[in-house]
Amino acid sequence: MLRCESRARPSGGRRGARAVLAGLLVAAVGSGCASGAGKRPDGGLDRSAPPPAAGQPNGWPGVRPEAPGRRPADAPARENAQLAPAVRTALAKKWGLVRAPLTAPPPPAVRTRPTTREGFEVEGGDDGLPPVFTTVPTKDRVVFLTMDDGAEKDPELLRMMDELAIPYSAFLTDQEVGDDYGYFGEAQRLGVTPNNHTLHHRYLPGLSYDEQKREICGQQDVIEKRLGKRPALFRPPYGNYNGDTLRIAKSCGITAVPLWNAEAFPDRMEWRGDHELHPGDIILTHFRGRNEWGVGMTDLVRSVMRTITDQGFAVARLEDYV
Repeated sequence: MLRCESRARPSGGRRGARAVLAGLLVAAVGSGCASGAGKRPDGGLDRSAPPPAAGQPNGWPGVRPEAPGRRPADAPARENAQLAPAVRTALAKKWGLVRAPLTAPPPPAVRTRPTTREGFEVEGGDDGLPPVFTTVPTKDRVVFLTMDDGAEKDPELLRMMDELAIPYSAFLTDQEVGDDYGYFGEAQRLGVTPNNHTLHHRYLPGLSYDEQKREICGQQDVIEKRLGKRPALFRPPYGNYNGDTLRIAKSCGITAVPLWNAEAFPDRMEWRGDHELHPGDIILTHFRGRNEWGVGMTDLVRSVMRTITDQGFAVARLEDYV
């Protein structure tokens, strides 16, 4: 299993990615494809347009200004998303994709609080508990990619997702991540938000209140200590929970419990309903590799992105919407 020590960055980090992008950009310019401004023929925003006028925050519509000298966590992905179409196509081919991932629209200025999906309520629950949902309320043709556990720590995944500007959310279990939080620190630097998936991935409804609290709030503490930020999102192992789970999660800072409407494997998708994506659907997959699946994480991403792109969806950051 590949490891990334906390003091080291994957060899192909931002510096390596920029070198690759520079070479591809030179090729695109030579073919006359790297210029252009304003709108594409299909009416979408052409992110190869010249930079915005001074004062437009971060060069990205709808983004609030940041303090001087600071950049948002997902700035690298946003930079790559602004590349000319020819460069994005070349990057997609480099990573084995037939088509470049579609670019998500700017996130909403105001987040919409999801409500608990019908049938996912708990006995004695109320509107004050974190909502449990499988789809985010939005009309944008976006879906959200989430990865659980953290057993596989493949530097190639970091490079691929960075260069292709594919956002994803990580739901981490300390039992799987504890030996290498440095890998997820690097992912966080590239725009990935670390979220809570408990300390030991136990079946929570079978535990006492105090045991659940150790699993949930203990992981809150660990992530805050190791990665510097207390999570707001929590996913219970196996998607199983009860009223105690939600009350405990709320008590230690959790505001929402996103589950999933589809699950991605290297060779297939599994669905809760029809075999189609819908605006706002959350997709689950896992940090697993050749030992369990027989293929690497990049193969998994190629498979799931084929489905997402073919159905006309872009991948957006879950944390921008909830």
